[in-house]
Amino acid sequence: MMILHYLQYSRAFRILWALEELHLQNYQIRFYKRQPNLAAPEELKIVHPLGKSPVLQDGQQVLAESAVILEMLQQRYDQEGQFKPKPEDQEHAYQYLYWMHYAEGSLMPLLVFQLVMSNMPCHMPLLIRPIAKKVCNGVKTGFLQPRLKDHVLYIENYLARHDYFAGEFSFADIQMSFPLQALSKRVPLDIPNIRAFLSRIQQREAFQRAQEIDGHYQ
Repeated sequence: MMILHYLQYSRAFRILWALEELHLQNYQIRFYKRQPNLAAPEELKIVHPLGKSPVLQDGQQVLAESAVILEMLQQRYDQEGQFKPKPEDQEHAYQYLYWMHYAEGSLMPLLVFQLVMSNMPCHMPLLIRPIAKKVCNGVKTGFLQPRLKDHVLYIENYLARHDYFAGEFSFADIQMSFPLQALSKRVPLDIPNIRAFLSRIQQREAFQRAQEIDGHYQ
């Protein structure tokens, strides 16, 4: 029996979606609410020392990190090879590997940094809040926004030529979905190709089933 440890408003949705794509029935969900400061509850550290989500227990294995979990699920349960390009399809196999790592290795850190810079002034003492806001806005304007703009243009150009990130729909698209959804809400840029991609994946039956399950717990 698999157990998905599912933190409220987290990347765990990606794993739930993958489980539904695979039509797996033998899994349970244990839901965890965030604390008022948005941190994960201490109970998650009983499951994994870092107290992060998603965490998937499959038998005696306890797996963290979305890309690792998705890779394990694909290798173990995707018997027909629907969700990863075949090794002989070298170009798409490379793109699959690249985007699986790019999502959290390159794109997501910039989005998290931007969120931190936006929220930091609110947590400062009232007297220094205007200074903190000015500093944080300077970091966003001078450092974050130019880099994010480069990444957005890069992804937009790629999706102008591809419906999905690695040939046909694959787990690389699930991995990329979280940062692109965050980007579409937080970055005020024209991103028609990214929005079209998000619309495509949200039409999938497994995505919609996962949304229904997620809505039940939320």
